[in-house]
Amino acid sequence: MSFSGVPAEAIGWLATAAVVASYFFTNPLWLRALQIGGSLLWLGYGLTIDSAPVIVANVLVFTAATWTTAARLRILRRQSARRVA
Repeated sequence: MSFSGVPAEAIGWLATAAVVASYFFTNPLWLRALQIGGSLLWLGYGLTIDSAPVIVANVLVFTAATWTTAARLRILRRQSARRVA
């Protein structure tokens, strides 16, 4: 992930905006999509400022959000397949 030429503060503010925006979504999939995007931005920020706690925290958030999104999509697909059958 390269943010060469982009100030670290700009990455941090974009990450903040993504996290705050996620609170306004009621659809769990959109909420998690913003969590995934926000965690990637925070990860980029952590890499830019070389901060292990920010990096580790957002790898964990990214993993959790991706895992739960994938699980939710599997459930929705199963439910959809049952309705069609």
